[in-house]
Amino acid sequence: MRTTSLTDAISAAVAAELADRGVPLPPAMPAGATPAPGLERPRNPAHGDYASNVALQLAPAIGLNPRELATALAARLAADPAVGDVQVAGPGFLNIRLTTAALGSLAGDIVAYGPEYGAGPALAGQSINLEFVSANPTGPVTLGSMRWAAVGDALARLLRAQGAQVVTEYYFNDAGAQIDNFAASLLAAARNEPIPDNGYKGTYIADIAAAIAARLPTAAGDEDALALYRQAGVELMFTEIKSSLADIGVHFDVYFSERILHERNELPAALARLSELGHVYRADGAVWIATSAYGDDKDRVFQRSDGTYSYFGADCAYYLDKRRRGFGKVMIVLGADHHGYVGRMRAMAACFGDDPDETLEILIGQLVSLLRDGQPVRLSKRAGDVITLADLVSAIGADAARYALARYALDSPIEIDLDLWARRSSDNPVFYVQYAHARICSLLRAAAAAGDARAAGYDPARLVHDRERDLLKDLADFPAVVASAAELRQPHRVARYLEQLAGSYHRFYDACRVLPRDPAAGAADPPPEVTQARLWLAEAAGIVLANGLGLLGVTAPERM
Repeated sequence: MRTTSLTDAISAAVAAELADRGVPLPPAMPAGATPAPGLERPRNPAHGDYASNVALQLAPAIGLNPRELATALAARLAADPAVGDVQVAGPGFLNIRLTTAALGSLAGDIVAYGPEYGAGPALAGQSINLEFVSANPTGPVTLGSMRWAAVGDALARLLRAQGAQVVTEYYFNDAGAQIDNFAASLLAAARNEPIPDNGYKGTYIADIAAAIAARLPTAAGDEDALALYRQAGVELMFTEIKSSLADIGVHFDVYFSERILHERNELPAALARLSELGHVYRADGAVWIATSAYGDDKDRVFQRSDGTYSYFGADCAYYLDKRRRGFGKVMIVLGADHHGYVGRMRAMAACFGDDPDETLEILIGQLVSLLRDGQPVRLSKRAGDVITLADLVSAIGADAARYALARYALDSPIEIDLDLWARRSSDNPVFYVQYAHARICSLLRAAAAAGDARAAGYDPARLVHDRERDLLKDLADFPAVVASAAELRQPHRVARYLEQLAGSYHRFYDACRVLPRDPAAGAADPPPEVTQARLWLAEAAGIVLANGLGLLGVTAPERM
C-alpha cells in the first residue's frame, strides 16, 4: 500500500465523519476538500507504521475535541481491509499499522510499474523553460558550472517525472566584450605575442589558437584575423563545452546564442514593448528602464549613450523570447555571484506585465571547492585559474561527480573530498547506493540460475520480518520524495532518500535469508514461498534504486 493510498483513505474518513456530524469545513477550505493528513513514520516501530495529526489540524477550526475526532476517525479507518490496527495517542494522533498483506502488496505494484514507479501528475500542464550552466564559450566548463549542470539536469528529470513539459536551454553570450577579449587572446597566442591584460590565460588558449592557425590564412589583417579567430574560437570552445557536458550525461534541448537576438532585432522589439507599457525614459544620453518601480534597487540601462545595448537589454529580449515561445514559467539556475540579478530580473518581468511569482523562478547555487588529503586542490594547469569539469571527472568519475554535486542543497556551499568520492567502500555515498543495486542484480541472477525466479508467484503476507516491513515502508515513500523534490526544486532529497533505502536493503539482506543454502551446510532455509516473496521485494528495491539514480543522471550498475 502506498502512502498516497493511505492519505486518500484518511481524507475519505474525515469527509465521511464531518458529513455524518453535519459539520461544515472551515471557510478557508474549498468545498469537498480535507486537510492534508500529514503522514509521518514514527521513530518507534511500536507506535505503528504511520502517524497522522489530521485530527489536531482540523478539530480546533470546526469546534471539536481533537481526541474525540481522532477516535471517530480511528473507528472508520479500522474498517479498511488494508489497516491492521489504529490507536489514538496523546492529544489526538492516529497511529496506524497496515496489514502485512497490504504493506507487502507494494512490492508487486512496484514490479508492475517498473520505470514509472515514482512518477506523478503534480506538475501536469506546466510548461517550463529551464536554463542552466550558460557558461560563455571562452573557456572549459568550470567546477561551479558543473554543479549547475548536475543539479539543473536532475531538476529537469524531476519536473518531467511530475508531468511538467520541460525544455532545457543553454544560453551563451557570443556577442559581447568577453568574446572580443577571447578572440584577442587567441590571436595573440597564435602570433606568440603577450596575452592582453583583460584576456584569457591557460594552455587551452594556446591549444585552440594552434588549431585555428593550422586552418586559417596567416596573411589576414588584424581586423579580419580577429573576426576569423572570434568565429572559429567560439565554435571550437563550444564544441568542447558540449563534449565535456556529454561526458557526464548532460544534453540540452536548445542551445541559444545571444547573437541571434541581435540578428533578429529582438532587442529593439523588446525595448519598443517596454516603451508601449510606459517603463522607458532617457537620461544622460542613455535609454533606461524604470525597474525601481517594481522593487529593483535602481533603474537599469537598456541602451548605452553610444547606441550599444547592455547585458540587461539582452536579458529583457531573451526573457520576452522565451515567453513568446509559449513557456508559462522561465526557470534559471545561477551561481552565487549572480545573487544581485534576482531583483532586477523580477522587476523586468513585472515591467513586461507578468507576475514574476508565476512566470519567473531563479535558483541561486553556492560555491564548490575540492579537497585532497584535507587540503584544497591546486588549480587546473590547462584552464589557468579554475578547476574544470574534466578535472573532477578524471579524479572521481562521472557518476560520483554528478552524485556529489547533486547530493547537497543548492543554496549550501560544499566541499568535495576527492579521496572519499574515489573510494570503492561504503563511506562513499554513490558507491554505497550503486552497490545495493548491483547486489540485488547479483541476487536475482543467482535466483534465476537456481530456478528460483520471482515469476513463480508472490504472496505478500509472507513478508512479516521487521526488516522486510522497514524496507517496504521506505519503498512506499519514494513517490512522495520525488514529488517534494520536484516541488521544492531540491534534487538532493532524492540522493539522501536513496542512501536511506540502500541501508534498509542491506539490513534486510543481512537479516533475511533469501535463497536456500547448499544442503550440506545444514542450516535452516526459508520456505519456497518466503523465498519468492523476498525475491519480489528485492526486485522492487532494485527498481526504486534504479529509478532514483536515473533521476539524478547516475547509472545503476548491475555488477561492481
